[in-house]
Amino acid sequence: MYGAKQRPAGAHPRQWVLIAPDGATDPSETPDSEPFFTKLRNPSTGEAILYLFNSGAQQLFEVKVFDEEYHSWFIGQTVQQDGRLLFVTPMDPLFLILYYLIKADKEQQGKFQPLDQVVIDSDYPCCSLLLKCADVKQYVHHVTEEKEIGSQKFHRYSQEKTLKWLKKKVNQTVKALKSSNICVGERVLAATFISPKPITDTKEDYVRYAHGLISEYIPEDLSKELLKYLGLPELKSLAQEPPLKKRKLSDGPVEAEEDYTKFNSINPKTKKANTKMSAAQKALAKVDKSGMKSISTFFSSKPKASK
Repeated sequence: MYGAKQRPAGAHPRQWVLIAPDGATDPSETPDSEPFFTKLRNPSTGEAILYLFNSGAQQLFEVKVFDEEYHSWFIGQTVQQDGRLLFVTPMDPLFLILYYLIKADKEQQGKFQPLDQVVIDSDYPCCSLLLKCADVKQYVHHVTEEKEIGSQKFHRYSQEKTLKWLKKKVNQTVKALKSSNICVGERVLAATFISPKPITDTKEDYVRYAHGLISEYIPEDLSKELLKYLGLPELKSLAQEPPLKKRKLSDGPVEAEEDYTKFNSINPKTKKANTKMSAAQKALAKVDKSGMKSISTFFSSKPKASK
């Protein structure tokens, strides 16, 4: 039995197979600003997930992982045990900055602060690179109120401006969904199902679906406020059915709730009256059986002889 081959000395200890847009993984001119993966807080839950900064941290990318059990990759003459597939898509860094703005607004009671004092996290120090992304400082006014003292700008979170900005994001998402002919209503059909009536999604279906997509990148409280701002009523959950009654367990016998033996009981007289005899059976019944022994006597034990 042959042993497993060892990893070649020059092989990279960690590598993945990913699908990424142009420019996401292009090497930089300087070695200290190459593209790299890092963990940052999810702007919706605050938990750590994987992101990618391109060279020079000019653009942020979200990383989605497709993981399938018992999956590997053949790369050149080697087999990569990690069979995950990574999808890299561009992401607006303002969503991640918004998480820190809301947090600072609660902790500092609405005080104006410089952005570099707001976007700071001891657990994830790379969050400061969000401020280096292109056009971030130019568009941060969409979610904040600004004050300028001398050459320095101070910001604080503004829910009113944020809701306006998020509504624009929802409208852009709706436009993209319609242009791609994506079915978003509750009656999403299978590809093999043919409906006799044409089904069209309403404007509310598209807006509600787009709201759900945007809500994956904002806190839950802000998602509810955005729902009201869009004029969408909350979906009422279906009334829960009462739980089924459970039979009490006991050591005694279980009694049937209904007498099922009535379906099995048969009157012998009724059965005899309804029974029809064949011609052979009728002829056998007319035979004189006197003096004949029963067949069972031939198989019974013999009586013991008396001494």
